[in-house]
Amino acid sequence: MTTETVDRTHPGSTMVSPSKLAHFVVRTSRYAEMLAWYKYVLNAKPAFENESLAFLSYDDEHHRVAILNVPQLGEQPEGIAGIHHVAFTYDNFIDLLENYERLAERGIKPIYSINHGPTTSLYYVDPDQNQLEFQVENFATSEESGMFFFSPAFAENPIGVEIDPADLLVRLRAGESAEELKRRADVGSRDLSDVKLR
Repeated sequence: MTTETVDRTHPGSTMVSPSKLAHFVVRTSRYAEMLAWYKYVLNAKPAFENESLAFLSYDDEHHRVAILNVPQLGEQPEGIAGIHHVAFTYDNFIDLLENYERLAERGIKPIYSINHGPTTSLYYVDPDQNQLEFQVENFATSEESGMFFFSPAFAENPIGVEIDPADLLVRLRAGESAEELKRRADVGSRDLSDVKLR
């Protein structure tokens, strides 16, 4: 166990950011369906699971998603304030697109597929209509991605350009480079009014 030395002479004078995002929790009355969906979609394994709750992980974190069984919840209404989506990053373009293919074979298809510029992103909804974004970085470094946010192209179109992931996978397998396929097309000015948000 490490010992930390902390200067408490001026408490609260320095803000400290979290070191990472650990997990998110969903509550559901479709417990079995949601548990099966998240296990499959994230290729996750249960760290703990019983009839009331489950903790799922797909990496070195003990759990990334928790699912709570809460009987008789109402349906999620549209048009209310709340978290819009949770995003997951894949290591590379082929992983993102082959995961798209694997999910599509099970009838799990994105509701929205877009190249934002900094990322190429596929948006899905779980059985309770919560949204997940599966993305891949379009630039080699986070610094390059960050620079795109300050570009004239992003100022004109901070939303992005719709894509066809099936077509991109065919083209990638045919030999086109991931870098070229991840380059965002110029479609002119767009904003949130051009996108149907759920």
